[in-house]
Amino acid sequence: MKDVLSEAAEKNRRFYDEHVAGMIHTKFGDYEDRIAVGIAGEGSDCFGYDDLISRDHDFGTGVCLWVTDEDMNRFGYSLSIAYNELVDRVERTYYTDRMRERRGVMTIHDFYSNILRINCDTDHCRMSENNWLFLDHACLKTATNGCVFRDDLGVFTAFRKLLQGYYPDKVWRIRLAEQLHVFASSLQVNYARCMTRGDTVAAELCKAHGIASAMELFFLLKREYPPYYKWTYHALKELDQDGAFSAKVQSLADTEIRRDAWKGTPYHPNRLNYKDPLISITEELAFEIVKLLKERKLIEGGDLYLENYVNELV
Repeated sequence: MKDVLSEAAEKNRRFYDEHVAGMIHTKFGDYEDRIAVGIAGEGSDCFGYDDLISRDHDFGTGVCLWVTDEDMNRFGYSLSIAYNELVDRVERTYYTDRMRERRGVMTIHDFYSNILRINCDTDHCRMSENNWLFLDHACLKTATNGCVFRDDLGVFTAFRKLLQGYYPDKVWRIRLAEQLHVFASSLQVNYARCMTRGDTVAAELCKAHGIASAMELFFLLKREYPPYYKWTYHALKELDQDGAFSAKVQSLADTEIRRDAWKGTPYHPNRLNYKDPLISITEELAFEIVKLLKERKLIEGGDLYLENYVNELV
């Protein structure tokens, strides 16, 4: 996982170099080597995905300054006042209260704990299996995105590297099994059942769950965390080097549900209704997922019904 800097994040880096670093050196020189600085966490600029549309809210110049709990009590609050005064002197856009929460001085513990929604043991740099099982993919990506400009103490970076090291093998397999089940149940079983009943609202939900699951499976099999859902497909296209998988996901999203394809077609659990093009695309995606699983020697066989592989993985 490489550090990413967008154009906006580069501006924040210059802000640090030209303003923040000097302020820290002048006013907090005794603690300079204990302050980690960077741009990470919530915000499209931390992912490198910001564009003109992104700038309509919670957008502006700023950096994160991470300190230990002990250092927050020692000098962190004074540092926060000095940093906010500095930011207020710099021209910025849409610098809301929410943006202030995302940037500025914060403890290392609170940064990771607030994003991951668990009590992170940043002091000892460790995560229990239960912690890993509780975590959300997107939260993990948010906790490890962006770039660290300086971290002499190394505490912030150590926990960052722990998370970037990816799931423990057992947890990874459980995550894979979960998403294989979601894909199979939503697109390979329940979609047909819903369409046979004429329930197109439920069928649309099956399609949406299946798309999300297919993308999560691709990220899992590439051992990468997907970002927040609105950026997942954007990130998928970057990760999918030959574009075949992402093209099929796009095709599935673009394919409209067709009532006429199910007229006069009785439901049968073991027969696929290829009159509906969505069924064909689903099987093409299943084929790609099975291929990835086999390449990683996680399964044997070539059955495209993904539910059959759940027990093999856990």
